[in-house]
Amino acid sequence: MSERINVMEIFGENVFNDAVMQERLPRKTYKELKNTIEAGTELQASTADVIAHEMKEWAIEKGATHYSHWFQPLTGATAEKHDAFISAPKSNGKVLMEFSGKELIKGEPDASSFPSGGLRSTFEARGYTTWDCTSPAFVKKSSDGKTAILYIPTAFCSYTGEALDQKTPLLRSMEAINKESVRLIRLFGNTTSTKVLPSVGVEQEYFLVDRDKYLKRKDLVFTGRTLFGAMPPKGQELDDHYFGAIRERIAAFMQDLNEELWKLGVAAKTQHNEVAPGQHELAPIYAQCNVAVDHNQLVMETLKKVAYKHNLHCLLHEKPFNGVNGSGKHNNWSLVTDDGINLLDPGKNPHGNLQFLLILTCILKAVDTHAELLRESAADVGNDHRLGADEAPPAIISAYLGEQLQDVLEQFIDKGEAEHSLRGEKLHTGVSTLPDFRKDATDRNRTSPFAFTGNKFEFRMVGSRDSVASPNIVLNTIVAEAFSDACDYLEKAEDFDAAVHELISKYATEHQRIVFNGNGYSEEWVKEAERRGLPNIATTVESYDILTREDTIETFEKFNVFSRAELESRAEINYEIYTKVVNIEAKAMIDIASKHIIPAVIKYVTELASSINQIRQACSVACVDVQEERLMESSKLLSETRNALCKLEELMDEASKQENGRGKAYFFMQQIVPAMKALRDPVDKLEMIVDKNNWPMPSYGDLLFEV
Repeated sequence: MSERINVMEIFGENVFNDAVMQERLPRKTYKELKNTIEAGTELQASTADVIAHEMKEWAIEKGATHYSHWFQPLTGATAEKHDAFISAPKSNGKVLMEFSGKELIKGEPDASSFPSGGLRSTFEARGYTTWDCTSPAFVKKSSDGKTAILYIPTAFCSYTGEALDQKTPLLRSMEAINKESVRLIRLFGNTTSTKVLPSVGVEQEYFLVDRDKYLKRKDLVFTGRTLFGAMPPKGQELDDHYFGAIRERIAAFMQDLNEELWKLGVAAKTQHNEVAPGQHELAPIYAQCNVAVDHNQLVMETLKKVAYKHNLHCLLHEKPFNGVNGSGKHNNWSLVTDDGINLLDPGKNPHGNLQFLLILTCILKAVDTHAELLRESAADVGNDHRLGADEAPPAIISAYLGEQLQDVLEQFIDKGEAEHSLRGEKLHTGVSTLPDFRKDATDRNRTSPFAFTGNKFEFRMVGSRDSVASPNIVLNTIVAEAFSDACDYLEKAEDFDAAVHELISKYATEHQRIVFNGNGYSEEWVKEAERRGLPNIATTVESYDILTREDTIETFEKFNVFSRAELESRAEINYEIYTKVVNIEAKAMIDIASKHIIPAVIKYVTELASSINQIRQACSVACVDVQEERLMESSKLLSETRNALCKLEELMDEASKQENGRGKAYFFMQQIVPAMKALRDPVDKLEMIVDKNNWPMPSYGDLLFEV
């Protein structure tokens, strides 16, 4: 019988959190650090030395021998370099375990091999990591418990100060939204709250497959998704996997996953089966924006680590299997003051909550004005396979408000004010033993990419592998801009109350086109969105063009989130990453088709032809129509496969001659991606014909149902 877990005892046990700091740091040191965290005051070197010493002692007690500045470069993953605590050997041959404030605050990883988009030349290697004291340090242990490393969350920038990571612009955007939010609530008479920060909860979807079968699928190994694969007889049609009973092997995995995350201070709360077979979801409790981003990186790393322990493999690709639901993550975003007020809570009477209504309409203005930028924040080569299907929001940005808030805004549009709010009615089940209760005033809409869900907005477009830093950078910045514009107007108004009503009416009227409460999956909505003039950016590559537009640069530079050079570099990096990913996928397809699929099909048709000849020799009157029909069909598809393979090889040769950058990315999108589909089509048909024993890789049925 396994040992029972006491969650309260283990939660955060490997985190150098506030409770640990209060316990271990001198009172003066703790107070100075809290001032730095809360007010942004500069941390003195002597204070940093004390913190570093206590952090080291705590980490050593946890078994750590090394520390690492843990950062998030523009690779889509995290990065780390481990340094031992040991000092130079003394004359007696002994060493000390040391860790200084300077080592805590600043690191110097080689920046030359990380993506920089032209910000740095290859020979210019110096880059800096700097401690983000607002996100707690933690100790990660190996699965066998033999090794432990102290991880220090850090920002990463170049020698000349440009951001080379996700965290630096995220922290800048948090400062921007804080400044403008405080400005706004001061106008409404709030004199007690001193800070407003975005609060974020990230729901993470993922697939689990048997590791032994995974290793037999070279497409999964090389690219994270199946490049070939025919649908099994059963997929997700019966909706029986969604919220279904969790199988024991998966339940054991989830239990270990939760335990690992709880120790790291990640408040993993919800777990369930998702829509597709083999697909699952995890959701934590909300955290401060930059901490939530760090935690989501830990979630993705821990998913893979724990899966390995259970001889499973975790797939985080947005579309690992064609024909069944892909995976995303839902970024739930709200604004909360340091004294616990959620600015997106409409209260019991939304029609009279003018502060909330102004904030709401400012957000609508921000999302409508910068819809293309918000779409770009969720752009990923894997997401191109997912967005727009009947499983994820369309590539069109719209906002769902629900009946109650839409009714309130329509009153403002018609009359310049609202006089009532719709109320939720009682839910009557018709069963006497079940209690009746009052329903929410508004239903939910899972087809909306940006939906209001009670006291937050849920941005549903983000890809399952991606950092949620990018969408939160955009949300924080564009809403800060809308708040700034509103404050500029209200601060000059002679009649504040009248000016607030005027702005709510103005923003609701001018940006009502972004509000859509209907079925976002329908073809009718695509046509309606076009009529409304809403952008529909279908592909990742097209969305990257938004980054270098003048209006984008102006918005980010106004709030010091990105400079022009940083935006241009990110666009260049994104084009290059897209090209590299599709290049790897195409090369993997060529390799698998050439070395595995075509030889397997040739073997099958040869055996089939031989059997036909043997039957005819044995019995000249024997009927071999079925065998001949199967032989002709297989041979025809084999020829189509070879032709498609040759075409893809030709295009890849042409692609290799293209100059890196935007043009090459467009070439891959417009030429290579369709050629890959043309190769896949006949192969997937062949899989349905060729003897399973001859097929060179596990099928979808093997991967999705045999776990």
